[in-house]
Amino acid sequence: MSTPIAKLFDLGGKTALVTGGSRGLGLQIAEALGEAGAKILLTSRKAADLEEAVADLQAKGIDARWVAGDASDPAQVQHVVDEAMQRLGRIDILVNNAGATWGAPAEDHPLEAWDKVMNLNVRSVFLFSQAVAKASMIPNRSGRIINVASIAGLAGSLEMKFIAYGTSKGAVVNFTRTLAGEWGPYGITVNAIAPGFFPSKMTKGVLAAIGVDKLARAAPLRRIGDDDDLKGAALLFASAAGKHITGQILAVDGGVSAVHAGA
Repeated sequence: MSTPIAKLFDLGGKTALVTGGSRGLGLQIAEALGEAGAKILLTSRKAADLEEAVADLQAKGIDARWVAGDASDPAQVQHVVDEAMQRLGRIDILVNNAGATWGAPAEDHPLEAWDKVMNLNVRSVFLFSQAVAKASMIPNRSGRIINVASIAGLAGSLEMKFIAYGTSKGAVVNFTRTLAGEWGPYGITVNAIAPGFFPSKMTKGVLAAIGVDKLARAAPLRRIGDDDDLKGAALLFASAAGKHITGQILAVDGGVSAVHAGA
């Protein structure tokens, strides 16, 4: 017997931990999952930003809370997961969104900046996935992991000098595929969203340097992303509607990666 479509997308009774969730894409995803009925726990480094984000979610009727922590530090990651288990009882959905970027020509890219990007964009995805799986998803034989990659992990770029960022997001793409194969028998799906250009604190410099209009013209849909464009993809991967989807990378980029693939 088939399930009604509304029920497939319903996250009532589910819990979600969202890293880098205090602003931008992470907060957009958290809002979508919360509106679908999930209890939300946001984490990032800055308590003030988290407090403001949670207040915004709660004002929309979403059951949300927060705990601060550095996503690249194993001890702090474990603390966040322990707090999540204590407050939520279990973790059904993990959104690995925390990330950083750094613009510099490859020949001059500082090593410390390379390490910062790799630690937050790759190391944190591994740390949170491992900790959450061991604490909740593997014992429960169920879970949804959503990694936020980027179209920067699907191809290189002539204009943007982002050797560390592009490399890190390419790693997230293959991490997603590899982990999906390993943890599928536990009932855990692992998928990634690869956003194109969205307005955010991280992309502010690039948008200013290249120009929103130029970036929009490079997309078949002639626009960049907005405050709603990741919600549907995130809800699909997080819900029962996506229960037979794993190891997939979904570009949400207005068609940029499709028309520029291999170019």
